[in-house]
Amino acid sequence: MSIQLVLHVAVPSPLHRTFDYLPPPHSDPQHLVPGLRVRVPFGRARTVGVVVECAVPSRVAHARLRPVLEILDQEPLFDGPLMALLLWAADYYHHPPGEVFAAALPAALRRGQAARQSGLRRWHLTTEGLAIDPRRLPRAPRQAQLLEHLAGYPDGISDHELAALEGDWRGALRTLATRGWVAAQEMAPSAAQPDTSAPGTGDCAPPALGEAQRAAVDGIRAALGAFQGFLLDGVTGSGKTEVYLRVIDGVLKAGRQALVLVPEIGLTPQLVSRFQRRFPVPVAVLHSGLSDSERLSAWLMARSGAAPVVIGTRSAVFVPLHAPGIVIVDEEHDPSLKQQEGFRYHSRDLAVLRAQRHRIPVVLGSATPSLESLHNARQGRYQHLVLPERAGNAVHPQAVILDLRRRPMEEGLSEALLQGIGQHLEAGGQALLFLNRRGYSPTLLCHECGWVAGCARCDARLTLHLGQPRLRCHQCGAERPVDRQCPDCGGVDLRPLGQGTERVEQVLLRHFPGVAIARIDRDSTRRKGTLESLLAQARSGHSRILIGTQMLAKGHHLPDVTLVAVLDADQGLYGTDFRASERMAQLIVQVAGRAGRAEKPGQVLVQTHHPDHPLLIALLQEGYASFAGRALEERHAAGLPPYTHMVLVRAEAPTAQAPLAFLEDARAEAERSGAGATRLLGPVAAPMERRAGRYRAQLLLQAEQRGPLQRLLRVWVPALETLKSGRRVRWSVDVDPVDTL
Repeated sequence: MSIQLVLHVAVPSPLHRTFDYLPPPHSDPQHLVPGLRVRVPFGRARTVGVVVECAVPSRVAHARLRPVLEILDQEPLFDGPLMALLLWAADYYHHPPGEVFAAALPAALRRGQAARQSGLRRWHLTTEGLAIDPRRLPRAPRQAQLLEHLAGYPDGISDHELAALEGDWRGALRTLATRGWVAAQEMAPSAAQPDTSAPGTGDCAPPALGEAQRAAVDGIRAALGAFQGFLLDGVTGSGKTEVYLRVIDGVLKAGRQALVLVPEIGLTPQLVSRFQRRFPVPVAVLHSGLSDSERLSAWLMARSGAAPVVIGTRSAVFVPLHAPGIVIVDEEHDPSLKQQEGFRYHSRDLAVLRAQRHRIPVVLGSATPSLESLHNARQGRYQHLVLPERAGNAVHPQAVILDLRRRPMEEGLSEALLQGIGQHLEAGGQALLFLNRRGYSPTLLCHECGWVAGCARCDARLTLHLGQPRLRCHQCGAERPVDRQCPDCGGVDLRPLGQGTERVEQVLLRHFPGVAIARIDRDSTRRKGTLESLLAQARSGHSRILIGTQMLAKGHHLPDVTLVAVLDADQGLYGTDFRASERMAQLIVQVAGRAGRAEKPGQVLVQTHHPDHPLLIALLQEGYASFAGRALEERHAAGLPPYTHMVLVRAEAPTAQAPLAFLEDARAEAERSGAGATRLLGPVAAPMERRAGRYRAQLLLQAEQRGPLQRLLRVWVPALETLKSGRRVRWSVDVDPVDTL
């Protein structure tokens, strides 16, 4: 009697293992391979899983095994290297494999939808639309821009190509369709792939390269076809994107694909636009702002090879590629590349491993490289390519420290700063003010008794917002009306304390009446397309003063900005997280890089109460490389990453005792499991102990080598699942945490 094959299936569940199933009746064993999706019974429900192995042995008695209900794919969705990467990630990050594979699939495929292009629509101008002059729509700029864009494509534009355009076009498209100016034509599935010339014009001539750029391009091109890690360390405005474009040009000519990862959606439109102007090929875009159908379409284009260029945020590291040629991670230092909930993977690190498995180069680019990547370059793991000068005729901005001690201030703005803003505006420049605190004021204070408005669910103060006067918690999202009197003493002298972007905006409106001011933060850009619209106003010169949070510090090209002001450089100097100073330095350098990027010279004014702080002096007088060198020395002396490796176990519950009790049991279990050279620190209450009504605690594991730490985790994490105290808490394991708060 022959022994029947058993399928090991990764099923979305919180359990750290796969599940065994029999093949469906009458199935061909030759067609049962890893990477296929299958529909399976799971408990009393049915769910979609991924086959990770086809084998004979099973941990379960054959009579208890249930058959797969349906095989959903004709061929595997993941190739061998990508399958291996996903299984490695599940093991390294100690996350259930079913949830790992689910994270790698678009929502439509997780639900069991067919992995093929459905019929798509191509939008084109009607006869009435062709007769419309876009200049007749001054109050509807989106509609006017869309009419102009469609006029350039007589054969129409698909839904996916529209989704790749800058901003949100859906509302404008619906309005134009209602007016009868545009119409959609359904395409058969076989014609659903867009024409190769439609998404990009390829009409943008490349600029001349500088010497350092040329050396970087030559070095990366020489490695095409083999694995090699590169750290592209270029000052802001040095032309890193042009290096990417030149290298990708060679990749495309070789018939391969390029995967480009960016940390946030806000950086995607301008990057897509540059790629479309350079290459006459489809560019697939993947980010959380897409609809399920748009995301599936882009995913399938990448997998089939119909999109030679794929640009996406964090999760795009898992997109299958038909012919991978290179992986590029832009702004590799950005903590947004680390997933902070659920499957806590680091997209940058997985990008390096993916390139290694595909035997292709990987480029990590940044003006402010992470200390981990700089350390890897020093160790010879990456080839360090440096672009020390700005591209073209642009010069480095002049940095000036403004000592705030004993100086009069108006809502966080010094007299010297206000004078500087006026001078740059008179000279025809723009000013950008950076403050990483949104809202009007960080808190509301009773001047009579000292009461401070706090969140009832978190150990956090409520932020005062003026637009719709509310007190809002930036931790859990709770909000309530602004108090009219103090709930403690009944006093009515309630005063806003501290500065937020809204309050700074009010001060500037008083000092510079008639000057257009744009505030760019999470509150002002909640509506889709608002960020692109505000940035377009800035680039056009309409907005003369820009106020923003870290959203403005990330890669945006603002050629007329000649003054950048950092309103509070002290925030990161004494933070509780050991990475606080590194983040502060990166933000300052990145936002300073917005100044003087074209022909105009730039100036950076940094307000601080600690003008003699050694890290601040090193950063502003000697540059980021000097700062990073000193920071690495401090990390080495303190035994902190990248010289050691960390795992953070977090627990939370409705009571303060339950998380600590669970972590005490977890520590005892680690000691029984043989912690060896692994240091156990804690458990302790989290720096913000209460968030969203739940109490939080954490236990930190630290070791000099990854190997012993991972061996401990493989024994320890399964043991944690059996602890009785774990039933009263929610807990998670964060390997290589980027935030210990």
